[in-house]
Amino acid sequence: MSETQDNAVRTYIHGHRAAFLDDLAEWLRIPSVSAQPEHAGDIRRSAEWLAAKLKESGFPAAEVWEVPPAAEEAAPGAPAVFAEWPSDDPDALTVLVYGHHDVQPAAREDGWHTDPFEPVVEDGRLYARGAADDKGQVFFHTLGVRAHLAATGRTSPAVHLKLLVEGEEESGSPHFRALVERHRDRLAADVVIVSDTGMWSETTPTVCTGMRGLAECEIELYGPGQDIHSGSFGGAVPNPATVAARLVAALHDEHERVAVPGFYDGVAELTDPERELFAELPFDEDEWLRTARSRATLGEAGYSTLERVWARPTAEVNGIGGGYQGPGGKTIIPSSAMLKLSFRLVAGQDPDRVEEAVRDWVASLIPTGIRHEITFGGATRPCLTPLEHPALQAVARSMSRAFDGRKIRFTREGGSGPAADLQDVLGAPVLFLGISVPSDGWHAPNEKVELDLLFKGVEASAYLWGELSASRTARS
Repeated sequence: MSETQDNAVRTYIHGHRAAFLDDLAEWLRIPSVSAQPEHAGDIRRSAEWLAAKLKESGFPAAEVWEVPPAAEEAAPGAPAVFAEWPSDDPDALTVLVYGHHDVQPAAREDGWHTDPFEPVVEDGRLYARGAADDKGQVFFHTLGVRAHLAATGRTSPAVHLKLLVEGEEESGSPHFRALVERHRDRLAADVVIVSDTGMWSETTPTVCTGMRGLAECEIELYGPGQDIHSGSFGGAVPNPATVAARLVAALHDEHERVAVPGFYDGVAELTDPERELFAELPFDEDEWLRTARSRATLGEAGYSTLERVWARPTAEVNGIGGGYQGPGGKTIIPSSAMLKLSFRLVAGQDPDRVEEAVRDWVASLIPTGIRHEITFGGATRPCLTPLEHPALQAVARSMSRAFDGRKIRFTREGGSGPAADLQDVLGAPVLFLGISVPSDGWHAPNEKVELDLLFKGVEASAYLWGELSASRTARS
């Protein structure tokens, strides 16, 4: 980690900055919107553009992977891109970088100041759909690896480097796990780096250590064969809307803990060092509430707001319905009611076990005379890398070098994503390297990336391959 090498990295990046931005702008002009079928051709064009550019940047192998339809589907999924740059060292660590090349829908009339697919640089910011989420953060690795080679004098990276860039993340990654399972051997890695995340703020660089998982279900409740008169039958037959309300009321206890028996089985508890690190972050709860458009915090007793949204499992009612919804009164016992529930999961929880626990809990609360059906969607597993993991420390050192020796803090993500599928299928720890900040406006009009931070990402990427290699050497 010499100062000379760091200066060489920065010099190389500065010399190639303009060409890098020109290439990125060209990619951003492709409206690769996975949610809109009319952009299927653009998704393919985006994948082909990236594969060609990766080869141009030095990757010996880069190819577009087709995504076959699932058994019940007619149409194939959006194409992904795979690239590989082997190290000359046969014993080198193998690292897989994940990102995505599809983007959210965007149109000028949504509130954009400019055409969302015509990149514009203003005041040190690059505005375009995908600038931060996720094309910019995928693309910084192309310049980063070349800066790594130039500064070290190597002809190949210090690690066996692989890239997997999917085309359906913004549509929920419906085929992603099957894609990873199909290409398990090609994707095999010792470490997975996810560059589809962000930092706490421009002045507080951070590294994410994990994401929560997700399980979702819909509960249908059926009572009388049709809506019936509440005067003639009320108080004498079970009411499915009342049962729905009782299920909701029973979901949490008086301490806001999830009351489903077995729900917390296996939960990895927060350690004292993790809680101390969370507490060090400059968190403004009042500002957070304004962002949430809420008037008060509420959650599991004994935990801070950040701990609740990053490191604790939750259960939420996403929807509830049944009976008459029109104006005025209608004195009936409805024939049916429904609930939609979601469960955010943390490390140690198994989505299959959670599903079984929820099914048993629902069944135990359904009275005679009410028929119920419960349907679960596809689940996402949680992922977490321990703070002491050598590869995580390598990421933190790379970020610190890029940010002029600044202390790197650690966060988690409260949401869920496909990263856990990589951890689950490949059996490799998942690490996060991202430079986006909350003001970048992912999924919103006028999405942007701060150019200074984008090139900090390039720099961190350039340092990372050597840091990861050194972490392995130190362990051996």
